Amino acid sequence: MAAKVLAIVLAGGEGKRLMPLTTDRAKPAVPFGGMYRMVDFVLSNLANAGYLKIVVLTQYKSHSLDRHITKTWRMSTLLGNYVTPVPAQQRRGPWWFAGSADAIYQSFNLINDEQPDHVIVFGADHIYRMDPRQMVEDHIASGAGVTVAGIRQPLSMADQFGVIEVGEDGRRIRAFREKPTDAVGLPDAPDQIYASMGNYVFSTKALCEAVERDAEDKSSKHDMGGSIIPMLVERGEANVYDFRDNEVPGSTDRDRGYWRDVGTLDSFYDAHMDLINVHPVFNLYNFEWPIYTAQPPYPPAKFVHQWGERVGRAVGSMVSPGAVVSGGLVENSIVSPKVKVHSWAHVDGAVLMEGVDIGRHAVVRRAILDKNVVVPEGAEIGVDLEKDRQRYTVSENGIVVIGKGQKVEP
Repeated sequence: MAAKVLAIVLAGGEGKRLMPLTTDRAKPAVPFGGMYRMVDFVLSNLANAGYLKIVVLTQYKSHSLDRHITKTWRMSTLLGNYVTPVPAQQRRGPWWFAGSADAIYQSFNLINDEQPDHVIVFGADHIYRMDPRQMVEDHIASGAGVTVAGIRQPLSMADQFGVIEVGEDGRRIRAFREKPTDAVGLPDAPDQIYASMGNYVFSTKALCEAVERDAEDKSSKHDMGGSIIPMLVERGEANVYDFRDNEVPGSTDRDRGYWRDVGTLDSFYDAHMDLINVHPVFNLYNFEWPIYTAQPPYPPAKFVHQWGERVGRAVGSMVSPGAVVSGGLVENSIVSPKVKVHSWAHVDGAVLMEGVDIGRHAVVRRAILDKNVVVPEGAEIGVDLEKDRQRYTVSENGIVVIGKGQKVEP
Protein backbone atom coordinates (compact mmCIF):
# COMPACT_ATOMS: atom_id res chain seq x y z
CA MET A 1 0.00 0.00 0.00
CA ALA A 2 1.34 3.43 -0.93
CA ALA A 3 2.51 5.65 1.90
CA LYS A 4 0.14 8.43 2.95
CA VAL A 5 1.68 11.83 2.25
CA LEU A 6 0.54 15.32 3.23
CA ALA A 7 2.10 18.33 1.52
CA ILE A 8 2.58 21.58 3.45
CA VAL A 9 3.59 24.66 1.47
CA LEU A 10 5.12 27.49 3.47
CA ALA A 11 3.80 30.75 2.02
CA GLY A 12 3.83 33.19 4.91
CA GLY A 13 7.00 35.19 4.18
CA GLU A 14 6.98 38.96 3.80
CA GLY A 15 9.39 39.15 0.85
CA LYS A 16 10.90 42.48 1.96
CA ARG A 17 13.72 42.28 -0.59
CA LEU A 18 11.17 42.24 -3.42
CA MET A 19 9.65 45.59 -2.47
CA PRO A 20 7.79 47.35 -4.08
CA LEU A 21 6.38 44.18 -5.70
CA THR A 22 5.38 42.92 -2.23
CA THR A 23 3.94 46.20 -0.97
CA ASP A 24 0.41 44.93 -1.50
CA ARG A 25 0.82 41.14 -1.66
CA ALA A 26 2.65 38.16 -0.18
CA LYS A 27 5.79 37.08 -2.03
CA PRO A 28 4.28 33.78 -3.32
CA ALA A 29 1.45 35.81 -4.89
CA VAL A 30 3.80 37.96 -7.00
CA PRO A 31 3.05 37.42 -10.71
CA PHE A 32 5.72 35.58 -12.69
CA GLY A 33 6.23 34.68 -16.33
CA GLY A 34 3.25 36.62 -17.66
CA MET A 35 0.51 34.16 -16.74
CA TYR A 36 1.53 32.72 -13.39
CA ARG A 37 2.01 33.42 -9.70
CA MET A 38 5.12 32.18 -7.91
CA VAL A 39 3.11 29.73 -5.83
CA ASP A 40 1.92 27.97 -9.01
CA PHE A 41 5.34 26.37 -9.50
CA VAL A 42 5.47 24.42 -6.24
CA LEU A 43 1.77 23.53 -6.48
CA SER A 44 2.22 22.29 -10.05
CA ASN A 45 5.18 20.13 -9.02
CA LEU A 46 3.14 18.55 -6.24
CA ALA A 47 0.03 18.07 -8.40
CA ASN A 48 1.99 16.58 -11.31
CA ALA A 49 3.54 14.12 -8.87
CA GLY A 50 0.12 13.03 -7.65
CA TYR A 51 0.26 14.63 -4.20
CA LEU A 52 -3.22 16.08 -4.03
CA LYS A 53 -3.69 16.81 -0.34
CA ILE A 54 -1.99 20.18 -0.01
CA VAL A 55 -2.25 22.91 2.61
CA VAL A 56 -0.71 26.34 2.03
CA LEU A 57 0.21 28.17 5.24
CA THR A 58 -0.22 31.93 4.76
CA GLN A 59 0.20 35.00 6.93
CA TYR A 60 1.38 38.39 5.58
CA LYS A 61 -0.80 40.30 3.08
CA SER A 62 -2.35 37.03 2.03
CA HIS A 63 -5.62 38.16 0.42
CA SER A 64 -4.53 37.95 -3.23
CA LEU A 65 -2.69 34.68 -2.52
CA ASP A 66 -5.71 33.16 -0.77
CA ARG A 67 -7.98 34.30 -3.60
CA HIS A 68 -5.68 32.92 -6.29
CA ILE A 69 -5.43 29.51 -4.62
CA THR A 70 -9.16 29.33 -3.92
CA LYS A 71 -10.18 30.28 -7.47
CA THR A 72 -7.46 28.40 -9.34
CA TRP A 73 -6.51 25.29 -7.41
CA ARG A 74 -9.72 23.29 -7.30
CA MET A 75 -9.31 19.53 -6.96
CA SER A 76 -11.90 16.79 -7.30
CA THR A 77 -13.43 16.15 -3.90
CA LEU A 78 -14.48 12.61 -4.87
CA LEU A 79 -11.19 11.17 -3.60
CA GLY A 80 -10.72 13.71 -0.82
CA ASN A 81 -8.23 15.84 -2.73
CA TYR A 82 -7.73 19.51 -1.94
CA VAL A 83 -5.45 22.52 -2.11
CA THR A 84 -6.41 24.97 0.59
CA PRO A 85 -4.90 28.14 2.06
CA VAL A 86 -4.63 28.07 5.85
CA PRO A 87 -4.02 31.45 7.52
CA ALA A 88 -2.49 31.84 10.97
CA GLN A 89 -5.31 30.85 13.32
CA GLN A 90 -3.76 31.51 16.76
CA ARG A 91 -4.62 27.97 17.84
CA ARG A 92 -1.81 27.97 20.42
CA GLY A 93 -2.50 31.43 21.84
CA PRO A 94 -2.89 35.07 20.83
CA TRP A 95 0.12 35.32 18.54
CA TRP A 96 0.94 34.93 14.86
CA PHE A 97 3.48 32.55 13.31
CA ALA A 98 6.89 33.25 14.83
CA GLY A 99 8.71 31.36 12.05
CA SER A 100 8.24 28.50 9.61
CA ALA A 101 8.63 25.84 12.32
CA ASP A 102 6.11 27.64 14.52
CA ALA A 103 3.73 27.78 11.56
CA ILE A 104 3.77 23.98 11.46
CA TYR A 105 3.52 23.74 15.25
CA GLN A 106 0.43 25.95 15.22
CA SER A 107 -1.02 23.83 12.41
CA PHE A 108 -0.64 20.38 13.98
CA ASN A 109 -4.39 19.92 13.57
CA LEU A 110 -3.82 19.56 9.82
CA ILE A 111 -1.41 16.69 10.36
CA ASN A 112 -3.63 15.08 13.00
CA ASP A 113 -6.60 15.21 10.66
CA GLU A 114 -4.80 13.41 7.82
CA GLN A 115 -2.56 11.06 9.85
CA PRO A 116 0.07 10.86 7.07
CA ASP A 117 3.12 8.62 7.15
CA HIS A 118 5.29 11.37 5.68
CA VAL A 119 5.02 15.14 5.34
CA ILE A 120 6.40 17.18 2.46
CA VAL A 121 7.36 20.72 3.52
CA PHE A 122 8.20 22.92 0.53
CA GLY A 123 8.67 26.66 0.11
CA ALA A 124 6.33 28.68 -2.10
CA ASP A 125 8.61 31.19 -3.78
CA HIS A 126 11.14 29.33 -5.94
CA ILE A 127 11.05 28.84 -9.70
CA TYR A 128 11.82 25.28 -10.74
CA ARG A 129 10.47 21.92 -11.87
CA MET A 130 10.85 18.89 -9.66
CA ASP A 131 9.23 15.48 -9.33
CA PRO A 132 8.71 15.20 -5.54
CA ARG A 133 7.83 11.49 -5.86
CA GLN A 134 11.47 10.65 -6.45
CA MET A 135 12.55 12.56 -3.35
CA VAL A 136 9.85 10.88 -1.24
CA GLU A 137 10.88 7.44 -2.51
CA ASP A 138 14.52 8.23 -1.69
CA HIS A 139 13.50 9.39 1.79
CA ILE A 140 11.49 6.25 2.53
CA ALA A 141 14.27 3.98 1.32
CA SER A 142 16.85 5.75 3.50
CA GLY A 143 14.92 5.51 6.74
CA ALA A 144 15.97 9.06 7.65
CA GLY A 145 13.88 11.34 9.81
CA VAL A 146 14.23 14.14 7.27
CA THR A 147 15.56 14.42 3.74
CA VAL A 148 16.70 17.84 2.54
CA ALA A 149 16.84 18.71 -1.17
CA GLY A 150 20.26 20.05 -2.12
CA ILE A 151 21.37 21.65 -5.36
CA ARG A 152 25.06 21.64 -6.30
CA GLN A 153 26.67 25.07 -6.42
CA PRO A 154 30.29 26.25 -6.72
CA LEU A 155 32.23 26.23 -3.45
CA SER A 156 33.05 29.89 -4.07
CA MET A 157 29.34 30.75 -3.68
CA ALA A 158 28.89 29.00 -0.33
CA ASP A 159 28.48 32.31 1.53
CA GLN A 160 25.26 32.94 -0.43
CA PHE A 161 23.36 29.84 0.69
CA GLY A 162 22.36 27.60 3.52
CA VAL A 163 25.02 24.92 3.03
CA ILE A 164 24.57 21.18 3.58
CA GLU A 165 27.79 19.43 4.55
CA VAL A 166 27.76 15.64 4.18
CA GLY A 167 29.77 12.74 5.48
CA GLU A 168 31.99 10.41 3.46
CA ASP A 169 28.97 8.44 2.24
CA GLY A 170 27.71 11.60 0.47
CA ARG A 171 24.23 11.16 1.96
CA ARG A 172 24.19 11.67 5.71
CA ILE A 173 24.22 15.36 6.68
CA ARG A 174 26.90 16.16 9.24
CA ALA A 175 26.37 19.94 9.35
CA PHE A 176 23.81 22.49 8.15
CA ARG A 177 25.31 25.99 8.10
CA GLU A 178 23.97 29.36 7.04
CA LYS A 179 26.18 31.23 4.52
CA PRO A 180 29.54 29.92 5.80
CA THR A 181 32.81 31.46 4.64
CA ASP A 182 34.78 28.27 5.36
CA ALA A 183 32.56 25.63 3.74
CA VAL A 184 33.97 22.23 2.86
CA GLY A 185 33.50 20.77 -0.65
CA LEU A 186 31.64 17.55 -1.39
CA PRO A 187 33.41 14.18 -1.14
CA ASP A 188 32.89 13.50 -4.85
CA ALA A 189 33.37 17.14 -5.95
CA PRO A 190 35.66 19.24 -3.71
CA ASP A 191 34.87 22.38 -5.73
CA GLN A 192 31.12 22.11 -5.07
CA ILE A 193 28.72 22.39 -2.14
CA TYR A 194 25.10 21.45 -1.58
CA ALA A 195 22.89 24.52 -1.24
CA SER A 196 19.62 23.90 0.55
CA MET A 197 16.59 24.36 -1.71
CA GLY A 198 14.23 24.81 1.24
CA ASN A 199 12.43 21.57 0.34
CA TYR A 200 12.10 18.84 2.95
CA VAL A 201 10.47 15.42 3.33
CA PHE A 202 9.86 14.30 6.91
CA SER A 203 8.71 11.15 8.54
CA THR A 204 5.69 12.40 10.45
CA LYS A 205 6.96 11.28 13.85
CA ALA A 206 10.35 12.96 13.39
CA LEU A 207 8.71 16.22 12.27
CA CYS A 208 6.22 16.41 15.11
CA GLU A 209 8.76 15.54 17.79
CA ALA A 210 11.27 18.09 16.49
CA VAL A 211 8.73 20.89 16.14
CA GLU A 212 7.29 20.26 19.62
CA ARG A 213 10.77 20.28 21.12
CA ASP A 214 11.61 23.49 19.27
CA ALA A 215 8.41 25.15 20.50
CA GLU A 216 9.60 24.67 24.08
CA ASP A 217 12.89 26.45 23.38
CA LYS A 218 12.20 30.14 24.00
CA SER A 219 15.59 31.12 22.51
CA SER A 220 14.87 29.43 19.17
CA LYS A 221 14.07 31.34 15.99
CA HIS A 222 11.52 28.62 15.23
CA ASP A 223 12.76 28.29 11.65
CA MET A 224 12.79 25.08 9.61
CA GLY A 225 16.23 25.62 8.12
CA GLY A 226 17.75 27.37 11.12
CA SER A 227 16.26 25.29 13.94
CA ILE A 228 14.56 22.02 12.94
CA ILE A 229 17.06 20.71 10.40
CA PRO A 230 20.14 21.34 12.63
CA MET A 231 18.33 19.54 15.45
CA LEU A 232 17.79 16.43 13.31
CA VAL A 233 21.32 16.68 11.92
CA GLU A 234 22.67 16.57 15.47
CA ARG A 235 20.60 13.43 16.10
CA GLY A 236 21.98 11.77 12.94
CA GLU A 237 18.55 11.62 11.31
CA ALA A 238 19.08 13.91 8.29
CA ASN A 239 19.96 12.95 4.72
CA VAL A 240 20.46 15.01 1.58
CA TYR A 241 18.69 14.44 -1.73
CA ASP A 242 20.79 15.45 -4.75
CA PHE A 243 18.56 17.54 -7.03
CA ARG A 244 20.59 16.53 -10.08
CA ASP A 245 19.21 13.01 -9.68
CA ASN A 246 15.67 14.26 -10.21
CA GLU A 247 14.38 13.41 -13.68
CA VAL A 248 11.40 15.51 -14.74
CA PRO A 249 9.48 14.23 -17.77
CA GLY A 250 9.97 16.44 -20.82
CA SER A 251 12.98 18.31 -19.43
CA THR A 252 15.82 19.23 -21.78
CA ASP A 253 19.56 19.08 -21.21
CA ARG A 254 19.52 22.88 -21.00
CA ASP A 255 16.84 23.30 -18.33
CA ARG A 256 17.34 20.08 -16.35
CA GLY A 257 18.16 20.88 -12.73
CA TYR A 258 17.06 24.53 -12.99
CA TRP A 259 16.19 26.16 -9.67
CA ARG A 260 16.19 29.82 -8.82
CA ASP A 261 15.48 31.57 -5.55
CA VAL A 262 13.86 34.81 -6.70
CA GLY A 263 14.42 36.54 -3.39
CA THR A 264 15.77 39.81 -4.81
CA LEU A 265 14.65 42.15 -7.58
CA ASP A 266 17.69 41.24 -9.66
CA SER A 267 17.16 37.48 -9.33
CA PHE A 268 13.46 37.99 -10.10
CA TYR A 269 14.37 39.88 -13.26
CA ASP A 270 17.07 37.39 -14.27
CA ALA A 271 14.65 34.48 -13.87
CA HIS A 272 12.32 36.17 -16.35
CA MET A 273 15.12 36.62 -18.83
CA ASP A 274 15.81 32.87 -18.51
CA LEU A 275 12.40 32.22 -20.07
CA ILE A 276 12.87 33.98 -23.40
CA ASN A 277 16.01 32.52 -24.94
CA VAL A 278 15.56 30.58 -28.18
CA HIS A 279 16.50 27.54 -26.11
CA PRO A 280 15.21 28.68 -22.70
CA VAL A 281 17.28 28.18 -19.59
CA PHE A 282 13.91 27.41 -17.97
CA ASN A 283 11.42 26.01 -20.46
CA LEU A 284 7.78 26.87 -19.87
CA TYR A 285 6.90 24.90 -22.99
CA ASN A 286 7.33 21.48 -21.36
CA PHE A 287 3.85 20.04 -21.86
CA GLU A 288 4.76 16.78 -20.11
CA TRP A 289 5.14 18.60 -16.79
CA PRO A 290 2.88 21.67 -17.12
CA ILE A 291 2.79 24.66 -14.82
CA TYR A 292 -0.86 25.20 -13.94
CA THR A 293 -2.57 28.50 -13.28
CA ALA A 294 -5.85 30.32 -13.81
CA GLN A 295 -6.76 30.89 -17.46
CA PRO A 296 -9.18 33.84 -17.69
CA PRO A 297 -11.27 34.19 -20.86
CA TYR A 298 -8.92 36.65 -22.55
CA PRO A 299 -8.75 36.85 -26.36
CA PRO A 300 -5.51 36.02 -28.20
CA ALA A 301 -2.71 38.57 -28.27
CA LYS A 302 -2.98 41.06 -31.14
CA PHE A 303 -0.35 42.91 -33.20
CA VAL A 304 -1.66 45.76 -35.31
CA HIS A 305 -0.57 48.52 -37.70
CA GLN A 306 1.97 48.24 -40.48
CA TRP A 307 2.86 51.69 -41.74
CA GLY A 308 6.45 52.93 -41.90
CA GLU A 309 7.95 52.55 -38.44
CA ARG A 310 4.49 52.14 -36.95
CA VAL A 311 4.53 48.34 -36.90
CA GLY A 312 3.24 46.30 -33.98
CA ARG A 313 5.77 43.55 -33.34
CA ALA A 314 7.48 41.50 -30.64
CA VAL A 315 10.86 39.79 -30.98
CA GLY A 316 12.54 37.45 -28.50
CA SER A 317 9.59 37.91 -26.16
CA MET A 318 6.67 36.10 -24.56
CA VAL A 319 3.30 37.77 -25.12
CA SER A 320 0.26 36.70 -23.10
CA PRO A 321 -3.41 36.53 -24.12
CA GLY A 322 -5.31 39.80 -24.09
CA ALA A 323 -2.22 41.87 -24.87
CA VAL A 324 -2.27 44.38 -27.76
CA VAL A 325 0.94 45.60 -29.37
CA SER A 326 -0.31 48.50 -31.45
CA GLY A 327 2.38 50.00 -33.64
CA GLY A 328 5.14 49.60 -31.05
CA LEU A 329 8.22 47.39 -30.73
CA VAL A 330 8.69 44.86 -27.94
CA GLU A 331 12.08 43.14 -27.60
CA ASN A 332 13.43 40.62 -25.08
CA SER A 333 10.49 41.10 -22.75
CA ILE A 334 7.69 39.39 -20.87
CA VAL A 335 4.27 40.83 -21.70
CA SER A 336 1.45 39.83 -19.37
CA PRO A 337 -2.31 39.73 -20.12
CA LYS A 338 -4.15 42.94 -21.01
CA VAL A 339 -0.96 44.92 -21.60
CA LYS A 340 -1.15 47.66 -24.24
CA VAL A 341 1.88 48.96 -26.11
CA HIS A 342 0.98 51.97 -28.22
CA SER A 343 2.42 53.31 -31.45
CA TRP A 344 6.13 54.14 -31.70
CA ALA A 345 6.73 52.91 -28.15
CA HIS A 346 9.86 50.81 -27.56
CA VAL A 347 10.01 48.17 -24.81
CA ASP A 348 13.30 46.31 -24.40
CA GLY A 349 14.28 43.89 -21.65
CA ALA A 350 11.20 44.56 -19.54
CA VAL A 351 8.73 42.61 -17.43
CA LEU A 352 5.27 44.12 -17.91
CA MET A 353 2.63 42.79 -15.53
CA GLU A 354 -1.09 42.62 -16.18
CA GLY A 355 -2.81 45.75 -17.40
CA VAL A 356 0.31 47.87 -17.96
CA ASP A 357 -0.22 50.62 -20.55
CA ILE A 358 2.77 51.96 -22.49
CA GLY A 359 2.00 55.30 -24.16
CA ARG A 360 3.03 56.48 -27.62
CA HIS A 361 6.73 57.20 -28.12
CA ALA A 362 7.52 55.95 -24.60
CA VAL A 363 10.75 54.03 -23.95
CA VAL A 364 11.02 51.28 -21.32
CA ARG A 365 14.34 49.47 -20.85
CA ARG A 366 15.46 46.91 -18.26
CA ALA A 367 12.49 47.47 -16.02
CA ILE A 368 9.77 45.69 -14.03
CA LEU A 369 6.37 47.38 -14.14
CA ASP A 370 3.76 46.04 -11.75
CA LYS A 371 0.05 45.69 -12.53
CA ASN A 372 -1.85 48.55 -14.14
CA VAL A 373 1.10 50.96 -14.28
CA VAL A 374 0.44 53.64 -16.92
CA VAL A 375 3.47 55.05 -18.75
CA PRO A 376 2.52 58.42 -20.27
CA GLU A 377 3.23 59.38 -23.87
CA GLY A 378 6.92 60.11 -24.43
CA ALA A 379 8.04 59.01 -20.94
CA GLU A 380 11.39 57.25 -20.52
CA ILE A 381 12.15 54.51 -18.00
CA GLY A 382 15.56 52.87 -17.74
CA VAL A 383 17.24 55.47 -19.97
CA ASP A 384 18.61 57.78 -17.25
CA LEU A 385 19.14 55.71 -14.08
CA GLU A 386 20.16 58.69 -11.96
CA LYS A 387 16.87 60.37 -12.76
CA ASP A 388 14.99 57.11 -12.18
CA ARG A 389 16.56 56.65 -8.73
CA GLN A 390 14.97 59.91 -7.64
CA ARG A 391 11.50 58.66 -8.51
CA TYR A 392 11.44 54.85 -8.48
CA THR A 393 13.17 51.81 -7.03
CA VAL A 394 16.35 50.85 -8.89
CA SER A 395 18.00 47.52 -8.09
CA GLU A 396 21.68 46.91 -7.48
CA ASN A 397 22.08 45.81 -11.11
CA GLY A 398 20.19 48.79 -12.52
CA ILE A 399 16.72 47.34 -12.99
CA VAL A 400 14.03 50.03 -12.60
CA VAL A 401 11.02 48.77 -10.63
CA ILE A 402 7.68 50.57 -10.50
CA GLY A 403 5.12 49.29 -8.01
CA LYS A 404 1.42 48.68 -8.51
CA GLY A 405 -0.48 51.94 -8.73
CA GLN A 406 2.67 54.06 -8.66
CA LYS A 407 2.45 57.15 -10.84
CA VAL A 408 4.92 57.47 -13.69
CA GLU A 409 6.22 60.94 -14.46
CA PRO A 410 6.09 62.14 -18.11
